[in-house]
Amino acid sequence: MKKIGFLVFLLVFIFAFPTIGQAAGSGTSIYLNGEALNLPKNGQVQNVKGNVMIPIRVVMEELGFDVDWEKGTRTVTIKQADTTIKLIVNQTSATVNGKKVALGIAPMLKQDTTLVPLRFVSEQMGLTVGWDNATKTVYLITPDQGGGNEGGSNTDSDSGNSDNGSTSPNPVPPQNLASVKGISFDANRLIIAVDKNVKPNVFKLSDPDRIVIDIPDTRFDDTFSSNHSLDAYQTGFMDINEYPDVTKIRYSQFNDNPSTIRVVMDLARARNYSLLNANDGYIIIDLNVDQSYPSHSNGKPLVVIDAGHGGTDPGAISVTKKREKDFNLAIAKKVENLLKKETQLDYVLTRSTDVFVTLQDRAKLANNMNADLFVSLHANSGSATASGVETYYTRGESLPFAKIMHKYLVESSGLPDRKVRAKSLHVTRETTMPAVLLEFGYLSNAGDEAVLFTEKFQNSVAQGVVDGIMDYLGFK
Repeated sequence: MKKIGFLVFLLVFIFAFPTIGQAAGSGTSIYLNGEALNLPKNGQVQNVKGNVMIPIRVVMEELGFDVDWEKGTRTVTIKQADTTIKLIVNQTSATVNGKKVALGIAPMLKQDTTLVPLRFVSEQMGLTVGWDNATKTVYLITPDQGGGNEGGSNTDSDSGNSDNGSTSPNPVPPQNLASVKGISFDANRLIIAVDKNVKPNVFKLSDPDRIVIDIPDTRFDDTFSSNHSLDAYQTGFMDINEYPDVTKIRYSQFNDNPSTIRVVMDLARARNYSLLNANDGYIIIDLNVDQSYPSHSNGKPLVVIDAGHGGTDPGAISVTKKREKDFNLAIAKKVENLLKKETQLDYVLTRSTDVFVTLQDRAKLANNMNADLFVSLHANSGSATASGVETYYTRGESLPFAKIMHKYLVESSGLPDRKVRAKSLHVTRETTMPAVLLEFGYLSNAGDEAVLFTEKFQNSVAQGVVDGIMDYLGFK
């Protein structure tokens, strides 16, 4: 309860090419335009050092390409229409229509079978390719089969999804693309942070159940890989362990023209969703719309927990060079774990990983979700002698909330009381609900810092934050 045409049929191609170092095993299979190919024993797909390899006999017999094998030079020549590819065993370069190009991995001989890199061959020949590591399956679609479906099993895609996979007649220049800066999943909500206005295309697929978010004219931000897994193929994933209906979040640079980021939510069962895209820097896919997961609109108060700083903004640096952003996130995650147990309210985190979120986006997120309370978590810095906790507010309506939160902050921290203070801070000024900013102690003070990064202190103040919220809402 707490955790708030053509494109449809290509969902499977978001699957990341895995970065493992051995062959995938004998249970591999290939689907061409939704139909399983009958692979002989020596025609199995292989995964070698993160690259999917395919036997040339499959290329020739099942895909219909013309293939020549020159034993003396160990050269494979693959032809289709006006494209000719030449690959040489154990060489990491190939030629396409006479032009030399680099390969991610060289063709190889395995027993009596020649293996060639599937992604390179298929893309040069105009096919779309994907690899499902869980089932060791390759999916291929030829250009003339864009209207086919995924094995004939998809029946619940959005009827309005008419993207046929064609290239954009006026592609957006790279410098004008929006950047995906971060992806997180909290409170049964997927939150995608972007730096420009975008128009995502969201739809569902079944068998297995998934929700797909395509974001055209986007790329991964240069800092994205610093905080998220992202391989050489611009694909990555997040395992989700705390929410029973979502098993994994996958993401990829799905298309180059137009440049499109695809994010996929793998589900344990079919789920409905709502989309919030207010062009405020966040795309939110909210799963809290089913009866078993009541949403804020069903009457439960919504609290936004804001871990200050993050990503390229470290916040204050302590006397022993610890970073405020790490402390803030640690407290936020502990507060989240406690809020999971509270059935009377709902919550969302502005960030659940080490990503940069602007002050404007933090406030906009809370406002657009019509949150009831906003709590920003921080640690202070100043003189070496300054010590204690403070609670800040800006608007008069926030003062009662600030007084209650400060009472619990003082009790749970055991540090000196530096009082409730009014100050014009962006997140407490620009939010439209009662909002406070909590300072848990001074990183510039050796005594404060010594306790701030201990589990005992963090567990205590996290409980204090939750107790204050519950008290103010009348649940305590």
